[in-house]
Amino acid sequence: MSNFIKIGIIGDFESERPSHKATNEALNHCADYLGINLELQWLPTESLEKDTEKSISNIDGFWCAPGVYKSTKGALNAIQFAREKDYPFIGTCAGFQHTVIEYARNKLGLNDAQHAEYDPDASNLIITALSCSLVGETRNIFISKNSRIYKFYNQTEVMERFSCNFGINPNYRKLIDESGFKVVGTDEKGEARILELPQNKFYIATLFQPQLSSLPANPHRLIVAYLTCAKEIHLSC
Repeated sequence: MSNFIKIGIIGDFESERPSHKATNEALNHCADYLGINLELQWLPTESLEKDTEKSISNIDGFWCAPGVYKSTKGALNAIQFAREKDYPFIGTCAGFQHTVIEYARNKLGLNDAQHAEYDPDASNLIITALSCSLVGETRNIFISKNSRIYKFYNQTEVMERFSCNFGINPNYRKLIDESGFKVVGTDEKGEARILELPQNKFYIATLFQPQLSSLPANPHRLIVAYLTCAKEIHLSC
């Protein structure tokens, strides 16, 4: 088995979007740090609307990118596939938001779970505007010791960079957490910033973007952990 892994990035690549460039660069320099031969494939969301499993079954791990998706349905299909098939997965910023929507619809049975930016009149607004915009902000995150992500950071307090305006509706936080999608990272106000599914090998959603602060000389611990997991699963197949 080769030391070669393929990561599928769920999203519609925009060359002028800094977060998309940062995603590519961070994954590549973290792979270099680990000595992994990495192939990145952006997965346009419209291409994921039908025959999702057939089109992405050769991927070793999935990353749901920030940004606006041309097809919400396609993005949610790929997220659901990664969750149910237990692929290494991370969703950041909009990836976080849509990971929560997918879970609410397909695991909690809230079929009309929606994002306030797209349908502000929906009956189950799982994702709503933050009390304060986090675009361009760097903030403290407090991590639960009783979490897998704590093992990656080995710290209970970290600084992370954000670029978002939306997060979990506080009215649904308890339901999501108690159902098993655990809130394991919060801000200074106790608002959800990191979620993980403990029963999956690696299934994490962050409202911040670790790719924005990862550097070749200082690769982000979370991205390194994600790629390490993808590598180990690939080698075990």
